[in-house]
Amino acid sequence: MRYSITKKPLLKRIIILLLLALAIFILMQLADDAALVERYYSNGFYIYISRIWHPVLNIFPFSVGDLLYIAVVAWLIYKAVVLLRLLFKKQFKQVGMLLLGLVIGVQVGILAFYLFWGMNYFRPSAAQRLNLRDTSFTTADLKAVTQVLIDSANVCRTRVTNADMAQSNSDIYAAATQAVKALSADSVNFRAYHPDIKPSLLTVFLNYIGTSGYYNPFTSEAQLNYQMPVFNRPFVACHEMSHQMGYGAEDEADFAGFTVAVNSHNRLLRYSAYHLAVSEFMYSLSHRDTVAFKTLKATISKDVRHDYATERNYWLSYQNKLSAISSIFYDNFLKANNQPQGLETYNRMVLLVMASERKHWVH
Repeated sequence: MRYSITKKPLLKRIIILLLLALAIFILMQLADDAALVERYYSNGFYIYISRIWHPVLNIFPFSVGDLLYIAVVAWLIYKAVVLLRLLFKKQFKQVGMLLLGLVIGVQVGILAFYLFWGMNYFRPSAAQRLNLRDTSFTTADLKAVTQVLIDSANVCRTRVTNADMAQSNSDIYAAATQAVKALSADSVNFRAYHPDIKPSLLTVFLNYIGTSGYYNPFTSEAQLNYQMPVFNRPFVACHEMSHQMGYGAEDEADFAGFTVAVNSHNRLLRYSAYHLAVSEFMYSLSHRDTVAFKTLKATISKDVRHDYATERNYWLSYQNKLSAISSIFYDNFLKANNQPQGLETYNRMVLLVMASERKHWVH
């Protein structure tokens, strides 16, 4: 007697699982060829996704991706309850079916992650694409550029008014989006297709895990923690929208966000970028020359130092074990996606900025 696959749900799930495993395997083999990823994915398939997905989801003023994550967590909790009930009743065949279903769900998620956006992790680096490969610099070079950034932050801070600091989130989103669109129109390396930034529905949760914003690779939405200090929000918005441009690595998104912001005429946005850059450069300088670090620290204006204190106190007020656990998880996630330095990848923005500045150095 012949039985169709549809009459054997266990066999059907095993076949689906194997097919999905094969698809993921093939995709990961393609990821080893950066040139292929750049040509056919980043400058091909992903552009079509952006042109369709971005304008559709921009219709919604809220984050569809946040709702998706909430739904997935609720579904997993429900399945965990069902699993415990089946184990209690010793219905092991149903347990096996449920576990196979969960594995298939994870596989679908992995496949969707890489197809919708994640393959951008494996394209040639921004240093290669922007011709910023010469990242060698001396401590004297680092000190000189850090001083320029401090001076820029000090000047920008004097131009930021009380009205700038009191502006609404919608104004901040609009200014950041406009800055991204402006640079996108002038540079193919920063091309964006219908960029947008949204307030995250999970902002309270983001506070406790120490996150200023995040990019949802499944819905191509850039989300912002709308409660953090106002001078942090504009740069973070540019950083998250840089992921929409196809910048995968965090240091690259930092550099792209910085480039977008400093080319803007918006006072708060420019200050937000220099505020971040000074922090990154001073961190690097502290590991190279502690004397130079202390000397330059003294040149940071009182208002800028006050902003750093405000920022530090804000995150300390939410610091707990959850943020430490999330940092470990995200560190491993970055390492698994072509960023072997993990969370240290964020600090590598200094290399790209220094390489960019090197083009203007006179030897």
